[in-house]
Amino acid sequence: MNRSTFRISNTIIWTSSIVLGLLSSVPQLASHQFNLLEAAVNAGITAVFAICMWYFNIYMLARKSKKKPGQQISYQKLLNSLLFGLALMLGLAYIQQLILSHIDFGPTMLMVEVRGILINLVFYMFLNLLQQNYENQHVSMELERFRNDNLSAQYDLLKQQVNPHFLFNSLNTLKAMVETGDKQSVDFILKLSNFYRYTLESRKLDLIHVREEMEILNAYLFLQKARFDDGFIFNSTLDDEAIKTLIPPFTLQLLVENCLKHNVVSLKKPLYINIYLQDDKIVVENNIQLKNSEENSLGVGLKNIELKYSHLLDKQVEIHNDQQLFQIKLPLIYEHHHY
Repeated sequence: MNRSTFRISNTIIWTSSIVLGLLSSVPQLASHQFNLLEAAVNAGITAVFAICMWYFNIYMLARKSKKKPGQQISYQKLLNSLLFGLALMLGLAYIQQLILSHIDFGPTMLMVEVRGILINLVFYMFLNLLQQNYENQHVSMELERFRNDNLSAQYDLLKQQVNPHFLFNSLNTLKAMVETGDKQSVDFILKLSNFYRYTLESRKLDLIHVREEMEILNAYLFLQKARFDDGFIFNSTLDDEAIKTLIPPFTLQLLVENCLKHNVVSLKKPLYINIYLQDDKIVVENNIQLKNSEENSLGVGLKNIELKYSHLLDKQVEIHNDQQLFQIKLPLIYEHHHY
């Protein structure tokens, strides 16, 4: 649902307008000097006015509003509606005077103008109330959809962060390091512990500083270096200003994990992964050397990242693939604007 689909049944518009026209003639019906022509003209003028104001107010409310946040009524639209109603009723009163030339135009015009203002106000307030209710339902549905999408994304993200294959590979690497007496085995244990501590601490947050995200990524890269050695080359040139900005947690780690997951990583054919700043965007870039059995998939991790930027921050993630380089461009999120 949205503004463009806001509709009122034509049956309601025409039926209510005819009823209003008939009701406007009730005082004349009760009069001892009843005149059928006057009653019919009066009813017709009122009904035509009501139909016109229905459609005009619907059109006005469907247009984009410049009202302030929290303001229930657009006073500019209300003023426009009243001015249009006054002009329309003046024209209809003139037509009434041409048909019923024996009636004094002054008092008649005053009466129909007052009637027009009352009808217009009732219609505008009624339509405004319907629209507010309509938009509130739309917002509620969007929020509910976002909650469901966010919960699903968090669940998939958490599953990927505690991937049993990653843990299995890490423990196998640790076993081999211990058996060979590798001096870095203690550091490996500490980095593995830190990585899962970051996972538990950050998974409930919507945004963290890029500096903290780089700590998560560095812990992850240390673990992967112990496994792949020089099979991949990582380089980051993010400056001090960039690392002060914000990012959804585990964004960079998941993107780097995707690079390692979908591409060949070997000493003879190293994978190059670069992170740098370009046009107010953090770019994660790697050369493409897909595994033979690898399907052309973006993976769950990237879809979760796109979902977060789109729904949580109203920003889009850019994806570029020229068959040689694969790039993900993440918009910078400044703390004083978003956090």
